[in-house]
Amino acid sequence: MKVSDILRLKGGVLYTSRPSDQLMAALQIMHDHDIGSLVIMEGGALVGMVTVRELTKVLVRQGGDIKAIKVQDVMDPQPVACSLETDMNEVRRMMLESHARYMPVMDGTTLLGVISFHDVARAVVDNQNLENQMLRAYISDTPVSEQR
Repeated sequence: MKVSDILRLKGGVLYTSRPSDQLMAALQIMHDHDIGSLVIMEGGALVGMVTVRELTKVLVRQGGDIKAIKVQDVMDPQPVACSLETDMNEVRRMMLESHARYMPVMDGTTLLGVISFHDVARAVVDNQNLENQMLRAYISDTPVSEQR
């Protein structure tokens, strides 16, 4: 299974912010769309990412007062990224090693989407369920469509 399989199922909606935007505005976007990460774009290029992790750190550091904070002050300027062809096992390894819960999917310098640890886990579970159904069908000599 590859990243392209996850993006195909997930869809390609992306929410973005600019480095110069107020952090509170970025947080509002994340709240409004119930997302845990926001890609930061400038001049059509990915320049960083803001996730719940960065927001937690700045909230604690600032004692909750983030009115004067800009996105560029807290964003991760070099998020770990993958491509459409990256294998799911490699994505899991990359996410675990970097403690990343969100990963931009790139085609060269073009941002194609963002996958989350949740998306990866769901894809793995769905794939395992399908394999289990196929094995049960093989063992019982019953077509998968008749399995329940």
